[in-house]
Amino acid sequence: MEHLTENNEYQTPAGTPAMISRLCPSLAFHFRMLDIYRQGWWWAVRGVYDGEKWVHGSLRVIRALESVGVRFDIENLGLPDRLGGPVIFIANHMSTLETFVLPGLIHPGKKIVFIVKESLLTFPFFGRVMSARNPIAVGRKNPREDLRLVLEEGAVRLSAGRSIVVFPQTTRSSTFIPEQFNSIGIKLAKRADVPVVPVALKTDAGGPGRLLKDFGPIRPERKVRIAFGEPIRIEDGGREQHEQVIRFIQGKLEEWGKES
Repeated sequence: MEHLTENNEYQTPAGTPAMISRLCPSLAFHFRMLDIYRQGWWWAVRGVYDGEKWVHGSLRVIRALESVGVRFDIENLGLPDRLGGPVIFIANHMSTLETFVLPGLIHPGKKIVFIVKESLLTFPFFGRVMSARNPIAVGRKNPREDLRLVLEEGAVRLSAGRSIVVFPQTTRSSTFIPEQFNSIGIKLAKRADVPVVPVALKTDAGGPGRLLKDFGPIRPERKVRIAFGEPIRIEDGGREQHEQVIRFIQGKLEEWGKES
């Protein structure tokens, strides 16, 4: 991405959104998203929605957010380019913006798949696009079955050189509660003998909608913050590494909260 700092960070360049975007940021953003959905769906139904097109659409989402006044601050953005083999990115889950934004940041340097809710694959337009990227879909009704599926399918993806993005929280939340942050990513990393990369996310610039949860208001006054931690190798049972991931995410959220 452009505008990288010397510390390999990205910050949205200064600028003033157009009048309509300042007055109606949510309307302006979702209007742009309609075309992004349409283009992605068109490619997906024709079987040509590859990684390059996925990244293209993701970067369009970032630009759409910036065009309505949302500012990004991304730390350690160059990390995926420096990683050798596949890894598991373990992140908190705050809003639907993450599934749109992360491919453009990670996939150019480290090919990824997401672990997602099975229900997302039935969404109009978006479901077809998400399915085209071959995610690992879990039902979220039977934790034991979900774990078995993730361990089995995750090992297949990792052995093929794909990295995995997992959100261990049971649901999206603006509040980070460590007790609700499960260790499924750690378990998969231990079985596949790959490192984990903690990712802290503050994406509450995109809030839940009243009628459609995934299409809510855009709040430009809230900066999108993303921080990539350094890789962590799993040792013994993985409990200490799980705590390391939690400390990284919790520490970043507390740091950002003080700056707000």
